[in-house]
Amino acid sequence: MKVIDKIQSLADEGKTAFSFEFFPPKTEDGVDNLFERMDRMVAYGPTFCDITWGAGGSTADLTLDIASRMQNVVCVESMMHLTCTNMPVEKIDHALETIRANGIQNVLALRGDPPHGHDKFVKVEGGFGCALDLVNHVRGKYEAHPDVIGENGLASDEAYQSDLEYLKRKVDAGADLIVTQLFYDTDVFLKFVNDCRQIGIKCPIVPGIMPINNYKGFLRMTGFCKTKIPAEVMAALEPIQDNEEAVKAYGIHLGTEMCRKILAHGTKSLHLYTLNMEKSALAILMNLGMIDESKISRSLPWRRPANVFRTKEDVRPIFWANRPKSYISRTKGWEDFPQGRWGDSRSASYGALTDHQRFRELCLGNLKSSPWSELDGLQPETKIINEQLVKLNSKGCLTINSQPSVNAERSDSSTVGWGGPGGYVYQKAYLEFFCSKEKLDAIVEKCKALPSITYIAVNKGDNWVSNTAQSDVNAVTWGVFPAKEIIQPTIVDPASFKVWKDEAFETWSRSWANLYPEAADPSRNLLEEVKNSYYLVSLVENDYINGDIFSVFADL
Repeated sequence: MKVIDKIQSLADEGKTAFSFEFFPPKTEDGVDNLFERMDRMVAYGPTFCDITWGAGGSTADLTLDIASRMQNVVCVESMMHLTCTNMPVEKIDHALETIRANGIQNVLALRGDPPHGHDKFVKVEGGFGCALDLVNHVRGKYEAHPDVIGENGLASDEAYQSDLEYLKRKVDAGADLIVTQLFYDTDVFLKFVNDCRQIGIKCPIVPGIMPINNYKGFLRMTGFCKTKIPAEVMAALEPIQDNEEAVKAYGIHLGTEMCRKILAHGTKSLHLYTLNMEKSALAILMNLGMIDESKISRSLPWRRPANVFRTKEDVRPIFWANRPKSYISRTKGWEDFPQGRWGDSRSASYGALTDHQRFRELCLGNLKSSPWSELDGLQPETKIINEQLVKLNSKGCLTINSQPSVNAERSDSSTVGWGGPGGYVYQKAYLEFFCSKEKLDAIVEKCKALPSITYIAVNKGDNWVSNTAQSDVNAVTWGVFPAKEIIQPTIVDPASFKVWKDEAFETWSRSWANLYPEAADPSRNLLEEVKNSYYLVSLVENDYINGDIFSVFADL
């Protein structure tokens, strides 16, 4: 979805949009840490996030990769910076084609800074000389440059008017949105907005807010951007400049007060320059009452990609509940995604799989994750049944996925809620685990006396055991909401289970046994034996009101 449409939609509802900006880290570890931080921050529901583009395209490949992962894996509406300085048209077109293929609809068009070691802007042969050229090439977004600002932190009246007129030409050329440079004088921003309106610029003007995290970094950034610093800000910072915690606290206070003043004058959006840090940006939003840690909501039990091609997707097999990145990767080649009902997945082509912890310790919460999960720690709903899961693992049934039964729980529940306020959610109890053939036989025998239990089991060699038809699709999560059809976002589908089982079994060796490189290592041999002899079992208790899925294992 286009960012401009999201901002306007929120404004129509009387709500304020907020967004975060990140930059590409220099190391692989830094990139991994950034995505962990993004995951946490995106849970608060930003309108969009953007990622910067290095001077002269120096981070082009990494920026493109991060933007794609933000849109499709982190599942947040993404905007990618794109600069024209020292950039040939062919490279710009490659970037635009790449993001379009990845379902990204938003570009922040910039002239950009000169590459490191250059003090002048160079127009390369066949390239663009200014951001207006770039906006004319592709309808983009805009962020101002500080070139007209003098050493005194002010622009002359003539230069300022010229810059405003140039900005209007960019908007007239097709820019939908203006994002400002960082500032610390709110009166300057408010005057800028008023001056833009006076010359006919009507698009949203989003203030760029950069929380102060440390004194030296603040001076370096404001010096580079030629940002005017009010005397009272410097007076507050100088006595505490060597106390980093005090500087951060003041930065949060200042950012909060700036935003309050801006919002009070009618602005309906905020853009936070995070510098890849989360605490200050989130603290400002919490102070403003725009986010609440105790009220993080989910539109579905799983996070839907912001990719324009998947915006209507609302049904998935439960098997990848703990491995959403894998599911997205393996379905990215689909032309259509399930909406409303799962349908017949046997015609769908899943992509290839691209990719010594103890299960009992995981269920106790002593481990952050298992090899079968990309998520961090136990999910809130798992903690409802973790004691039963501990007992189950002690009996040799090694659980990798589960959900408790839920009967008409409010949709704003902090543990099982999803879908927004005013609704009710339902779940059938579900267990997925590895076990030996001997234990599977005992489970199958027990299920004969429990007609509400359905099961599917398969081993690495494709031996199939089930009391359901291979075409049966079982909805295991659904919700009822005002003025909507029933939503059933999670299903058990035998055809998809066949695909999932290859990934599940391969994880024994790829993610676990390979930790023991010696071929004769007893731990490695044990893991390989389990992989080659155990069954993967999917168990559903269809009686979500009175059923007890754990009764199957009472005498095991």
